[in-house]
Amino acid sequence: MDKLRTLTLLAGCAILAGGTAAVAHSGPNFVQAVALDECDPTTFNAALGEGGTGICHNVALGALGFATTLDQLFAKAAAGTPDPGWDFEPDEVTVRKDTILSVANQGGEPHTFTEVAHFGGGFIPDLNHGEATAPECMGGFSNVAVARTRIVQGSHLDVTGLSKGTHLFQCCIHPWMRMEVDVK
Repeated sequence: MDKLRTLTLLAGCAILAGGTAAVAHSGPNFVQAVALDECDPTTFNAALGEGGTGICHNVALGALGFATTLDQLFAKAAAGTPDPGWDFEPDEVTVRKDTILSVANQGGEPHTFTEVAHFGGGFIPDLNHGEATAPECMGGFSNVAVARTRIVQGSHLDVTGLSKGTHLFQCCIHPWMRMEVDVK
């Protein structure tokens, strides 16, 4: 029960912290979104082999045992039920033209926030559940257009200059992480 209370307290603090940041930074020309994940540092970082510095820097939920192992991530994606804790929030947003959309990575893993014409798979086939890789994600980080949309843990990416209409964004690593941006 103490573990549940601790998790509830941490979740409440995270919500309040996020809410405060949104209030402090939101305005008529600024909207903030977040990239979230629950990577397990032990299993993700071990996959890099000895000497790897690690790509998963999840310090919140992992310490409490509420993290997704690397095997679980691949198994859930293969089953077509990707981990719902890996997400962009909000899933949809409506903004005015000339709004800055700032996407902050509050997860433990790197992500991309890549604009695509149509949602599809990412550049890691085993995470695609049979979906063809979105053309914009082809080549992974060797594709400069993908590399420039990378958001490492604790950083943010500002998207500016969106034209009126609907814009689709996804993570080219974890392709179920998707957001629709409607510009009015």
